[in-house]
Amino acid sequence: MAWAEKVYKVRNGKQTKQFTWRARWTKPDGKPGSWPGFPTKKLAEEYGEKQEAAIRAGRWIDPSLQQVKFGVFAKRWMKAKPKRGATVAKRWNLLEQHIFPKWEHTPLIDITWFDVDDWQLTLPCESVTAGHAVSLMSSIMTGAVDARHLEVNPLFGRRRTVPTGTAAPKPRAKKSAEEKWASPEVVLMMARRLGPAVGLHVLTTAFTGLGWGEGAALHRDNVLRTRRQAHNGKWFECPVIRVDEEVGELAEYEGRDPDGEKTGLVLQLEPPKNGNRARDIDVPSFLAALLKRHLEVWPHEYVFCTPSGVFWRRSNFTRAYIRPAADGREPLTQKQGRAERAGWEPIMPGLTMRDLRHTHDTYQDQIGVKASLAYDQAGHLRPGIKQIYQHPTPAMRRERLKGLESIYRSALGNLKWTEIWPEAPDPVQQVQPLNSPQTITGESEAAA
Repeated sequence: MAWAEKVYKVRNGKQTKQFTWRARWTKPDGKPGSWPGFPTKKLAEEYGEKQEAAIRAGRWIDPSLQQVKFGVFAKRWMKAKPKRGATVAKRWNLLEQHIFPKWEHTPLIDITWFDVDDWQLTLPCESVTAGHAVSLMSSIMTGAVDARHLEVNPLFGRRRTVPTGTAAPKPRAKKSAEEKWASPEVVLMMARRLGPAVGLHVLTTAFTGLGWGEGAALHRDNVLRTRRQAHNGKWFECPVIRVDEEVGELAEYEGRDPDGEKTGLVLQLEPPKNGNRARDIDVPSFLAALLKRHLEVWPHEYVFCTPSGVFWRRSNFTRAYIRPAADGREPLTQKQGRAERAGWEPIMPGLTMRDLRHTHDTYQDQIGVKASLAYDQAGHLRPGIKQIYQHPTPAMRRERLKGLESIYRSALGNLKWTEIWPEAPDPVQQVQPLNSPQTITGESEAAA
């Protein structure tokens, strides 16, 4: 049976005649529970009876746990929910940059959907980032429910308000649909300008759909493997590139220890971010021949790495190669300490490696690749029931390879080329930053 106790106020170290009431009840472990601050005995007793009723029903939540600060529980939740390194880094960034400034010291029980929705409208970031922040908060609050700190998650299943009218942020300039993919002639011109080693990375991305992390992590042992399937009483065979299920992606992020403290840049191999991205990609014959020639002279384990064999940082690769090759560059005259450098006209300003991944899927659509094979080769999860019932066949694979080969050959003809690169004396010497006349040094490679 719940009961109530007087709690006298103290002023200057002396008890006064003023008092409030403390609710008391028996907790599941047999020890007394309490909660102070009630103005009347009746309210305190009613609160205690409510706690005992919840205990009997098996749904009791300790009021002291409801008062745990959001920041304290969020750090505990982060330790208990390990993810891929890049995901952990993104979560900590959301917490530190957006969530903690407002909610770190707020008791869990005081967080309401009204307040959270109002707060996210004021965040000085893109709407999609605000959505990610709210989603992460909701996941943490669900964890609080699971840990019996709360009865319900007030954020679960709620649709956040999106700013409209004058309150809406001004949209950033976005690429048009035509700017998100490159014509085959553009891909070949980029590849030639970049040279055999780096240019092959561009060409491979456009004709296989490898993501940046997948291409940067590509080991020579996973290039030109063979797919072999029974077909029409014979065997269908083709070369493939394998995205390894254990080390198939190069991840780059700010490292964190279990307590969230920064530990420095991490550049390491990790499993692909989902099961669909671990896959074997069929390689057209022209690309297989170029990869074979590259591997015969390339001295390193990883196919698209720096001249010294270490992994590229994405920003360094983009700045040193993709931007000057796609956007063009100014000529430099010779002077002391600097060699002469020819200027370049732009090929496709703004082109990115991500656009080249879009390019591959666009080519697949252009040549009519069946959906089951297109999703499979791009590493995407096909929505709906068809992912269960439809599967790629050797005939589909053959048609896709034939179509990609045709795109490549047509582009060569349109450019009036017979090959992309003349014979290169040393592939390592071909890998030099295009915005500088100087060859990469060992020191700059390590920083890459």
